[in-house]
Amino acid sequence: MLLEVAALPGLPGVYRYFDAHGGVLYVGKARDLKRRVSSYFQKDHGGTRIGLMVSRIVRMETTVVRSEAEALLLENNLIKALNPKFNILFRDDKSYPYLKITGARGPDSGLVPQAQRFPRVAYYRGAVDRKHRYFGPYPSAWAVKETIQLIQKVFRLRTCEDTVFNNRSRPCLLYQIRRCSGPCVGLVSNEDYARDVRDAERFLLGEQQQVVDELQSQMMAHAEMLEFERAAELRNRIAALAKVQHQQSVDESSLSSTGKDVDILAVKVAGGRACVNLAMVRGGRHLGDRAFFPTHVEEAIALAADEATAEVVEAAADDTEAGSAPVEPLELLTAEQQVLQAFMAQHYLGTAPPPLLVLSHPVQRTLLQALSTQAGIKLNALHQPREQRRIWLDMAIKGGELALARLLAEEGSQRERTRALVDALDLAVDNLELFRVECFDISHTAGEATQASCVVYEDHKMQNSLYRRFNIEGITGGDDYAAMRQVLTRRYEKLAALVAEGPLPPDAKTRLPDLVLVDGGRGQVAMAREVFQSLGLDLSLIAGVEKGEGRKVGLEELVFADGREKLTLAPDSAALMLVAQIRDEAHRFAITGMRAKRASVRTGGSKLEDIPGVGPKKRAKLLQRFGGVRGVAQAGVDDLVTVEGISRDLAEEIYRALH
Repeated sequence: MLLEVAALPGLPGVYRYFDAHGGVLYVGKARDLKRRVSSYFQKDHGGTRIGLMVSRIVRMETTVVRSEAEALLLENNLIKALNPKFNILFRDDKSYPYLKITGARGPDSGLVPQAQRFPRVAYYRGAVDRKHRYFGPYPSAWAVKETIQLIQKVFRLRTCEDTVFNNRSRPCLLYQIRRCSGPCVGLVSNEDYARDVRDAERFLLGEQQQVVDELQSQMMAHAEMLEFERAAELRNRIAALAKVQHQQSVDESSLSSTGKDVDILAVKVAGGRACVNLAMVRGGRHLGDRAFFPTHVEEAIALAADEATAEVVEAAADDTEAGSAPVEPLELLTAEQQVLQAFMAQHYLGTAPPPLLVLSHPVQRTLLQALSTQAGIKLNALHQPREQRRIWLDMAIKGGELALARLLAEEGSQRERTRALVDALDLAVDNLELFRVECFDISHTAGEATQASCVVYEDHKMQNSLYRRFNIEGITGGDDYAAMRQVLTRRYEKLAALVAEGPLPPDAKTRLPDLVLVDGGRGQVAMAREVFQSLGLDLSLIAGVEKGEGRKVGLEELVFADGREKLTLAPDSAALMLVAQIRDEAHRFAITGMRAKRASVRTGGSKLEDIPGVGPKKRAKLLQRFGGVRGVAQAGVDDLVTVEGISRDLAEEIYRALH
C-alpha cells in the first residue's frame, strides 16, 4: 500500500478505499492526491473512527481529474453509486413530480395543431422532454395535485386522457361543476382555450398579478356588455387567485425576476442524526418542503474534519512553495456545513438547481462553482436573507427541527423495541444495528394463488428493498405446511451452502438472520425445524408466532424449534409490539402479492389490449357483453363468437390468451 501511495501524482483527483470483502469504505477528493492519501498512512490515528477505517483498508483506487470542481462532482457521483460506509449519504430513490401541460411549448407559441388542439394539465413523474411544458419540480405529489385543482378552478383546463377526450359525446361532471370548459364537445373556442392555457402558464411562472389584472379587464368588459354571467365567472376566478396570493403572503416587489424560483435549504444536526429540509418556491409560490435524513453522519463528520485539516495543510504548503506568506489557519467546516454541502453535491447531480439557493449555513465557493458549471447557469447562494426569503428560511429551519425531533423519537422507540426483543429471547447480539429478523407468511384463497412472503427487519426498521415473494407451486392447494417447507428451503438452501464453505462477512446482504419468525404455531415451527435440520442450520434461530387464547391480538406466544418452553410476553411488552409489527408486515406483503397473483390467474395473466386483432371497438363490445375482463375470461369460444366482429379464429385466440 505504501508503494502505491508513493507512486501517486501530485494532481487533483478522487480516491476510493476498499475493505477485504470488496466493500467501499470511503470516497474522497484532493487537490494533491499524493499528499492527501499519504496523510492517512503516515501517522497513528489510534482508536478513532479514522483509525478504524484505515485498519480495514486493503486496496485503493484513484482517478486523476483536471480541477477541484471536477474532483468534487466525480466524488459525489461515486458516493451515490458506491454507497461507501464512511461518507455522508443521502438516499433519494424517488424522482420529483412535475405538473405537465401537454403540447404547450410556451406562453406565446400557441397550441400544437390537430393532435392536441386542447392541451391537458396532468401530474407527471419521470424524465422531461421537449414535446410538452413542465413546471416544477414539486416536493410532493400532494403539492402537484393541489396546483392542478387550482388550475381547474381558475382556468378550467381539461385533465382527462386523450382517449377519453376523443370519444366524448357530452360534457363530463367536471364541466357541470365548473372545473372544465368542455373543449371535448366544442363548448369553448380554440382561441379562448388557448388564452386560458397561456394564463395558466403565466400563473405557474409567477406572473400572478399580471394574470389577475387581465382577468379584471375581461370582467369589466363583459359587465359593460351586460354579459353578467360571464363577468361573474371571471369574478370567481379572480377571487380564487386572490385567495392563493393571500395564503402565500408574498410581496412580489421584494422578489427579483430570478428570485421567483428558489430552493431553501435548512440543516439541523442532533443526536447523531441530521436532517436537511428542502423547501421549494416556484413562480413565487411556496410549494411545501421535504425532509432528507442522511446516513453515516458520525463517521463522515469525523473523517471530514481530518480531511479539512489536511486541505488547510495542503493550501499552506502550496502557498509556501509559491514563495508567498503562509496562510492563516482556516476555520474547519461545522457538522451542519458538511451535511449541507454533501446534500447539495449529491442532490443537484440529478436535479437542476434554480438560480437562487437560500441556505441556513454558508458553503464553500468551490461547490457553487462546480454546480454552476454542471447546470450551465449562474448559481447564487444566500445564507443571511431578508424580507420574504427570511420568512421562507425560518419556516424551513423550524420544519427541519420538527422533522428531526420526530425521527429521533421514532428511532428511539424502535431501538427500545429491538433491545427488548433481544433481551426477551436472550440472544447474543453485539451490534443492535445489525440485528436482523426475517419473517415468513403464507397466503392463498381456498388454495388458489398460493404465495409466501419474506420481510426483513434490520437497523431498527423494515427494509422494503430486501422483501421477497415466492410463488408456491407443486403442492396440494391449501397445504400451508408444504408451502412453508418450500419457501424456507428456497430461501436458505444456497445460504446454507455458503455457510458450510466458511463464515460469511458480517455486513453481507446475503447473511443469515439472527431470528427467523414464521407466522404459525407448533405445526409451522415443526416444518421449519425439519428444513433447518436438513440444511444443517442452527435451530435456535426459529420462532413461531402463535395466536394466544381466543386468537386475540396482543396475546400471541412464541414457539421455539430447539425445544425451549413457549414464551408468553406481556401485552404491553415492547418486544411483543415489535414481533407483532414484523408479523403484520409479512401478512400484508403476502396478502397483496396473493391478490395480484389471483387476479392474474383468473384473467390468464393477460389483458385484452395485448391480444392481436382486438382493437378498442372490439374490446369495448367484449367488455360490455360479458361485464368485464373476468367475464370475458370465463366465456367459451361459442360465447365469444356471438359478439359482433369476433370471428371463430379470433375467439379461439382470445380464449387461448386468457387461459
